[in-house]
Amino acid sequence: MVHRPHRGERVAEQIRRELAELIRLEIKDPRVRMVTLTDVEVTPDYAHARVYFTSLSAEEHLPELQAGFKRAGGFLRHELGRRIRLHTLPELHFVYDESVERGARLSRLIDEAVKAPPSDDSDGHS
Repeated sequence: MVHRPHRGERVAEQIRRELAELIRLEIKDPRVRMVTLTDVEVTPDYAHARVYFTSLSAEEHLPELQAGFKRAGGFLRHELGRRIRLHTLPELHFVYDESVERGARLSRLIDEAVKAPPSDDSDGHS
C-alpha cells in the first residue's frame, strides 16, 4: 500500500475551491454571498470538514452568516457530492476564521503606534 500523506490536504483544497464556486454561483442567500473561504480541514476518515470563512462584516453579522450557512449546508453538501467523488462525503461545519480580522486589528494597532507622537515624559534633556 502506498502512503499518500498529502491526499487529505489535496481533498481539503478541492473542497474549498468547489464550495467557493458554489457559493459564488449557486447560493442566492445574501447572508453568505460575500464570504471568503480561507481554509478547509478534513478529518482523516473524511467524515467531517471544517470550512473556515471570513467576511468584511462578519463580526457584527456572525449570527446571520451562521444561519445562512446552516440553511445552505445541505444544498452545498449535495452539490459537492456531485462534483467530488469520495467514498465518504464529509459533513460540513462552517467556522468563522478570526485570524484575518485579528491580523487586520494588529496591523491597525502597529500603524497607530508608529504614527503616534513620541510621549512627552522627557524634560527635553538629551
